[in-house]
Amino acid sequence: RHYKQLKPLINKVTSLNSPRYVALIPAAGIGARVAAHCPKQYLQIAGKSVLQHSATALLQHHQIHHVYVVVSRDDASVAQELQSDARLTVLFCGGEQRVDSVINGLLAMQNEVKQHDWVLVHDAARPGLNQELISRLMDSVGVDEVGGILALPVMDTVKSHSPNKLTTVPRANLWLAQTPQMFRYATLWSALMNAKKNHSVITDDASAIELLGLTPKIVEGHWCNTKITRSEDLKLIELCISAISSPT
Repeated sequence: RHYKQLKPLINKVTSLNSPRYVALIPAAGIGARVAAHCPKQYLQIAGKSVLQHSATALLQHHQIHHVYVVVSRDDASVAQELQSDARLTVLFCGGEQRVDSVINGLLAMQNEVKQHDWVLVHDAARPGLNQELISRLMDSVGVDEVGGILALPVMDTVKSHSPNKLTTVPRANLWLAQTPQMFRYATLWSALMNAKKNHSVITDDASAIELLGLTPKIVEGHWCNTKITRSEDLKLIELCISAISSPT
């Protein structure tokens, strides 16, 4: 009887101490390789911006507590290209490089999250993210001490090319990193600060985690979650999104 009376309080305390999932989308880039009329996060797919598709995928997931979007300080497009939502905060603190935007975003949200909360960092230019991939990442990482990332195994033959030499690179154990990449707030912050202090070149968040001697889990993703880098990528992702939203 006493347990039944205490159970609501126990559940409340457990809930308060349980880690939450928050998402961080760095979206301050200019997308120079796409060579479009606007930053690639504001290119349109089915009447919505690439950024809107990426943010919507995270906002629609029932376990995501909040989504933070980091844009450049002088961004004049986000108000028109990203719908407002009670669980969405736009942070005008983008940096010169992607890593700077992630660091600035983590700093800006520090009073809203706990050290053990999970942060899912997702590229704005990956609009093909879906609920199944987010759940797969969360479920596979579970309570892992480090965290994990979505990635695709390399299927094609890989070549290394240098002047006067072409070499085949063994593709066993090679993976193409995707996002979201999910780590505890404190772990991610420490890793990025360490990389910054040592002037290390990192191309994704997992790179910084690896520099601490930690090994993130690899969770298989999907090609629809490809990053838009070239102009032709936009059409491929548009076809994928259309196929998913219009099942036969």
